[in-house]
Amino acid sequence: MVKDLYQVLGVSKTATEAEIKSAYRKLARKYHPDLNKDDKTAAEKFKEVSNAYDIIGNAEKRKKYDNKEIDENGKPTGFGAGFGGGSESYDFSGGNPFGGFKRGAAGGFGGDAGGFDFSSIFGEDIFSQFAGGAQRTRSTARKGQDVAYNMRVDFLDAARGVEKQVNLGGKNVNVKIPAGMQSGQTLRLKGMGNSGINGGANGDVLITVNVDEHPYFKADNLNILLDLPISVVEAVKGAKITVPTINGKVAVKVPPMSSSGEKLRLKGQGIKSKTATGDEIITLQVMLPKKKNTQLENAIEQVDNYAVRSF
Repeated sequence: MVKDLYQVLGVSKTATEAEIKSAYRKLARKYHPDLNKDDKTAAEKFKEVSNAYDIIGNAEKRKKYDNKEIDENGKPTGFGAGFGGGSESYDFSGGNPFGGFKRGAAGGFGGDAGGFDFSSIFGEDIFSQFAGGAQRTRSTARKGQDVAYNMRVDFLDAARGVEKQVNLGGKNVNVKIPAGMQSGQTLRLKGMGNSGINGGANGDVLITVNVDEHPYFKADNLNILLDLPISVVEAVKGAKITVPTINGKVAVKVPPMSSSGEKLRLKGQGIKSKTATGDEIITLQVMLPKKKNTQLENAIEQVDNYAVRSF
């Protein structure tokens, strides 16, 4: 069954180069054999999406594919697709069946053929042979394919920044995780992917970071969020409480008569990037005792009820 290369990558025929590239990267990460060692079909899918991107990810090949000059494997669909009408004449003189054609400025062949480029079907090697080696084969340099990896990172390492050693294709590489890295973000290691073709640049390594959850911290851009449980006594009388931050423990004052949901801000105790530093934002959570507390009940009996709702 003939496969539509746009459907293989999950894009429309009007997709931009950027959309095609983005779709390929997602699928390459999903089906990369190194990440799916137990899935026998992953390698075939990876090969399929790579082949699709090789054609429609290349402007020249995409045009030929759209014009049905090449098939889904990049092979010519037939001889003579580029010839004109029946009134054309061709001069096969001088022992060279293509002797009547001359190389054009863009690497095609002009003359009586009206500029038809036989190299699109046969490749340029055939002209070197017919011309007795006078024509040199021209190879197109192409960048090597990118390689996708996934990396798990501890929450505090991601918040503070860390350097981790990872094994990429049998080689140990130090990878710097910048402070504030979030799940789903990607690190690019330029030139560390697959080798280039015909002298082209090497591909890159794309590392998608997955940050582990923390028992009590959450990140909000550069800010660190913390829910702080406090007792009824601490809420009513106020208290000085030692709390954790990503940089260590600090003391914080809870004002008297504090309520659940009120927030305290610790300036500069958040994530520190190259350009700014976040804060730690503490949300108070007043906790009642779970078991019956006679002292608390007796104390409440001495307090007149007060309005807390406006509806």
